Amino acid sequence: MTTIDFQILLALIEKMCVIVVIAYLITRTRYFTEILDNRFTLENQAVLILIFGAFSIYGTYASSEMFGMLPNLRDLGPMIGGLVGGPLVGVGAGLIGGVHRYFLGGFTSVPCSLATVLAGLFGGIIYLLKRGKFIGVPGAVLFAALMESLHITMVLLLASPYSRAVMVVKDVGMPMLLSNSLGMMIFAFIISNLIKERETAEERDMYFDELERKRYELMIAHEIQQSFLPETVPYLKGFDLAAINLPAKEVGGDFYDFIPISDDKIGLTIADVSGKSVSAALFMALSRTIVRASATGNPGVADVIKDANNLIVADAKSGMFVTLFYAILDLEERRLRYVNAGHNPPVVFNGETGDLLMLRAKGIALGVIEDAELEEHEIVLKNGDVVVFYTDGVTEAVDDRERPFGEERFFKIIEENHNLSAGDIIEKIKDEVLSFSGDTPQFDDITLMVLKAV
Repeated sequence: MTTIDFQILLALIEKMCVIVVIAYLITRTRYFTEILDNRFTLENQAVLILIFGAFSIYGTYASSEMFGMLPNLRDLGPMIGGLVGGPLVGVGAGLIGGVHRYFLGGFTSVPCSLATVLAGLFGGIIYLLKRGKFIGVPGAVLFAALMESLHITMVLLLASPYSRAVMVVKDVGMPMLLSNSLGMMIFAFIISNLIKERETAEERDMYFDELERKRYELMIAHEIQQSFLPETVPYLKGFDLAAINLPAKEVGGDFYDFIPISDDKIGLTIADVSGKSVSAALFMALSRTIVRASATGNPGVADVIKDANNLIVADAKSGMFVTLFYAILDLEERRLRYVNAGHNPPVVFNGETGDLLMLRAKGIALGVIEDAELEEHEIVLKNGDVVVFYTDGVTEAVDDRERPFGEERFFKIIEENHNLSAGDIIEKIKDEVLSFSGDTPQFDDITLMVLKAV
């Protein structure tokens, strides 16, 4: 490259730096972003034609005259206008820049003016071929290089005398091709970044909208699931009864129920579905409905849960299961008959001796196999006896060092607070578990039911 070439290139780069700033400002206008969104109006197209037309005129003065030709960035405005705004914007800007160049005169005025118009036209054709999608940085730079090569070729073909055209192309052709390609690269980079910013913002907005929608759906699911739990605790003559359910997530798999059997008998059940979240909640709704339908008005215990199990097995296609403790309380005889289908055995505090008894019975979780065998037992409750039904979310709660709450702490709370009401005993257990866990997220659902003979 000669000294003249280098000087011309430096001059063009200097002007181009100014154009880059202008380009950044243009791409942040409302009209430009509307065009990027394919929201074409007469107003925004007219404004962009004027902007890129003026941009083209400014590009004409990006270097000093040499041999009657101005090595410049004039084609850059129409090219960008066509690539982002289509043929109308590209040709409109090209006409403004081309007509201006034509009236400046010189033996290269015709090919240079025509090349400027063609730069906008071809940019618009590329826009149509890409269906309004920006061609990207590599494609835009290649287009600029080819366009300036065409510009140089047109000067050689149309300018006269030919010898002067050759001298002009030799001295300014390469600096102009490099400058326009570099200018297009920077301009295309700014546009591509803007498009990515907008796509990222759109994806972020869509993500937050979807997140909000799912939160709303989970809130509705939580309300629906809570509606499956008893709204009120029934009054039981001679007994104090309370219960609570704290899902680890918006929805969970634990449930408890009070099932009417007769005037002097009531069914008590507590259960824990395998898994968590929505799938567990759906299986919980199925299991609770089946158990309640099977047990309502039926004084049986083991046979009721066996029938419920067979129905659950028939519908359990996902491999899920539910552990369940079911008992019938006879209010007159103060007798509790029960079965345990793989659930945590409830704890009985003996009001006379202070001993703790676990209500164990052989049985397998519901939904595993048909015709499961369940062992039925019964106990008689006396004044001061406390029965605490619970799920493993109580004893398996962990602290920040992954230490479990454990049965020992659980039993101690029962022993120390057996004189309280059923509701207060539940509050004590809940507060101790949550205090123990601290900031550690709740790992599993916590469900408690307390029955106290009074």
